[in-house]
Amino acid sequence: MRRHASLIAALAALVALPALAQSPPATTPARIRGTVEKLDGKVLTIHSRGGETLTLNLADNFSVSALVKKTLADVKPNDYIASTGIKGTDGKLHCVELRIFPEALRGTAEGQFPWDGVPDSTMTNATVTGLVEGTSGQTIKVNFKGTDADFVAGPDCPVFGYTSGDPSLLKPGAAIFTVAQKAADGTLTASRLTAEKDGVKPPM
Repeated sequence: MRRHASLIAALAALVALPALAQSPPATTPARIRGTVEKLDGKVLTIHSRGGETLTLNLADNFSVSALVKKTLADVKPNDYIASTGIKGTDGKLHCVELRIFPEALRGTAEGQFPWDGVPDSTMTNATVTGLVEGTSGQTIKVNFKGTDADFVAGPDCPVFGYTSGDPSLLKPGAAIFTVAQKAADGTLTASRLTAEKDGVKPPM
């Protein structure tokens, strides 16, 4: 039960950025992606995707979650999902990656908003309302805040679920994703991280 509660808290923090942006706190949320260089106590040094070496101070109660591979067949009506997408030449949103949330996280960061996982991408956090097979892939119909939308998930769209992790995953070379809090002096503090496990890297 305690591990499950920690996972829920960790995931809630990772997807709460849009809500935080509405009421800016004393610190600024910063999405950070990279690979671990070293963990020294509660100081995590990473090599960021942008080529910088960053130092993250880990909160006293920091937690780590991980991802497990799923397939499109695991996506069911009424699932609450998050998916990065980009607009194709056909004008439709196409899935880049999709994650199925635990039931306890239903409604977290609900909506559709710009994302920086890949250039010109969009994040959709929504409830699945239908699945339709098509020639270019499966169309996943969703609803967020009373708005209906859909996107195409081709056979190459990776699908993941969440699982609990621990600090041992923060080993050199491991990929991580976190939404850290950046103070006015540039100090970064992270309390929730998603880390690579068994070769499955966070794609966010």
